Amino acid sequence: MENQGVPPGPYRATRLWNEVTTSFRAGMPLRKHRQHFKKYGNCFTAGEAVDWLYDLLRNNSNFGPEVTRQQTIQLLRKFLKNHVIEDIKGKWGSENLDDNSQLFRFPANSPLKTLPRRHPELRKNRIENFSKDKDSIFKLRNLSRRTPKKHGLHFSQENAEKMNCEIINEHQENSIDNREISQKDVEEAWRYVILIYLQTILGVSSLEEVINPKQVIPQCIMYNMTNTSKHGVVILQDKSDDLPHWVLSAMKCLANWPRSNDMNNPTYVGFERDVFRTIADYFLDLPEPLLTFEYYELFVNILGLLQPHLERVAIDALQLCCLLLPPPNRRRLQLLMRMISRMSQNVDMPQLHDAMGTRSLMIHTFSRCVLRCAEEVDLDELLAARLVSFLMDHQQEILQVPSYLQTAVEKHLDYLRKGHIKNPGDGVIAPLPTYSYCKQISAQEFDEQKVSTSQAAVAELLENIIKNKSLPVKEKRKKLKQFQKEYPLIYQKRFPTSESEAALFGDKPTIKQPMLILRKPKFRSLRY
Repeated sequence: MENQGVPPGPYRATRLWNEVTTSFRAGMPLRKHRQHFKKYGNCFTAGEAVDWLYDLLRNNSNFGPEVTRQQTIQLLRKFLKNHVIEDIKGKWGSENLDDNSQLFRFPANSPLKTLPRRHPELRKNRIENFSKDKDSIFKLRNLSRRTPKKHGLHFSQENAEKMNCEIINEHQENSIDNREISQKDVEEAWRYVILIYLQTILGVSSLEEVINPKQVIPQCIMYNMTNTSKHGVVILQDKSDDLPHWVLSAMKCLANWPRSNDMNNPTYVGFERDVFRTIADYFLDLPEPLLTFEYYELFVNILGLLQPHLERVAIDALQLCCLLLPPPNRRRLQLLMRMISRMSQNVDMPQLHDAMGTRSLMIHTFSRCVLRCAEEVDLDELLAARLVSFLMDHQQEILQVPSYLQTAVEKHLDYLRKGHIKNPGDGVIAPLPTYSYCKQISAQEFDEQKVSTSQAAVAELLENIIKNKSLPVKEKRKKLKQFQKEYPLIYQKRFPTSESEAALFGDKPTIKQPMLILRKPKFRSLRY
């Protein structure tokens, strides 16, 4: 299955399901098997299916090498439930499949899922309700001091004045004829700029199929950009929306284990496992994933950029998308990623699971509370695991505040103020600063370049061995022999004939001449 087989767009999880099932049906080897003294043709064992599908998923960028064998078995069970496969007697609909020698086959009918039809009226009503909720949630401090506390988003006086001074009032004193910038202009500018950057980074012609612009709440972006600690973690003005104190203490305990363990608290064998279960229970009991149901399609589409040659693009896209989250969600995500990243790298961390390592346990436990669809999707678990794995590895870059974004907004408002554009959402002649990325190449070209670069480095190593005059001849022969064994093609290219190899050592023969064999004298017997 090719990594770029599923382009960005709506219902990407469903289209990925169709891609996986199609690849599985086309590539899974079929042969004859004997069971209970009877032969069956064109079938495969459950174990063979697990082996083949496990290798397929791990080598696909949409899922990655973090896929476990147990997750592969779970997917095969979903295949059996959805009639992608059936047992040798034609039974399906259950999830009775294990990693064993049970025989299965492909049914005659197509297993592809039909894409859900969109209901414009329902979607329109949902967006309108979302906009109404947004209007009731966010009340600016300078318009009302009795704002109801929701979502923990309250601009402190210092940060609000800082934002207004830096953006709204910039150049206003020196420009009499400039247009007055309202708070609504500022909010629309933030919405417009972040969407433009996101569209540019993803390289798509439109974001309409991935996210509705009305879903983007500018107040969330502004709050997440300004109300942060020195480590970049969001600080909530309303502490009632923050994590409970006991959860924060437990997370701090494991994140800094064993340094931050309070020795005044009783410790016992398995203490750290109980602390971990406490944290896991809290996050798994949240009513909504940290990335929210609204942004599910957006994050699933970014998963298709998670390839070696597109890693920088994925980091920049995720950095912008995480700014869209409600501040309480972003804070929880930041603290969770910091904790599990430290735990997975901590060599002193005790074993938290009998069968899984720390990193695999973190991904398996918290994937569902980070990303999932409001309506269950069969590939949710694998997609979420891939995203959490990437977030763990790059959490410092992804969850930091991008300084270029505020500069872009200020320039955009300056053009609006001087009349170069009429509305904050108009992209007529607003020359925003842009990133210049390297030319995008295909995965095949990336692999070819990787191989050629590696071969050049190895060839350079060979030349260093040859030209090293301080190396004794005996040691040089030993190293060259070892090199020839490890990289025979590169060695043969450098020494195509035995004469060229012999010339390196001053035309001395590489094989020692056999020693002279002297005929032993025969002793005659002394007896006559």
